[in-house]
Amino acid sequence: MKLGDLLRETLNVDCDEVWENERTPTPVRVFGVRLHSMGLSLREIVAVFDWLGVDRSHGAVWNWTHALSEAQADPPTAKPSRVAVDEKQIEVDGEKKWLYAAIDTDSKLLLEVDVFSRRGTDPAAAFLSRLTEKHEVSDTEFLTDAGGYLTALARLDLRAGLNYSERNFIEKWFQTVAMRIDRFHSFWRGSPASARRWLRRFRHHYNHDRPNQALDGQTPAEEALN
Repeated sequence: MKLGDLLRETLNVDCDEVWENERTPTPVRVFGVRLHSMGLSLREIVAVFDWLGVDRSHGAVWNWTHALSEAQADPPTAKPSRVAVDEKQIEVDGEKKWLYAAIDTDSKLLLEVDVFSRRGTDPAAAFLSRLTEKHEVSDTEFLTDAGGYLTALARLDLRAGLNYSERNFIEKWFQTVAMRIDRFHSFWRGSPASARRWLRRFRHHYNHDRPNQALDGQTPAEEALN
């Protein structure tokens, strides 16, 4: 697909009108951010814009990703029957951090994601508590492969189950996000707050923009809303 066609399909706008508007029209910013979420580096996005006759810097694109992440809504409120939870070690400016994630195993909706300085019962409980504020999980079974989560779930009076076979989807999600991180030199440049903004944007892209093969081409957000 040509870039012009991708822009029209993605944003439902006429390319010529976009370039004639203000210096950085909203559709142009959204297009750049979506390319970033799909895995293009800042340098590659700047090259695409240059080819299209749009002069923007790496810093401008980086700022767009952060600004848009702040403006985008959380995932739709869900009432999942089963949720897989896990954590993965990542790097933020060369320091080891822990990326926590929770996914509805039915809709594949990425319910919550966050970064903590360490792993353990307390970070897990804080992460799960935030999840309970956004979603209806009183009757949800949480699937985990580590006993440490059982204590955190018990603190919040949530159902838990040690499960090693039905958690493949969250492992695949970690593989996907790891590939995105690798595109940016294996770690985020900035602070944990910067990483959280990136993750919010990626969560929105994953839930709303990225068709899922396991859902017959629907996005997780579409599946959850249905």
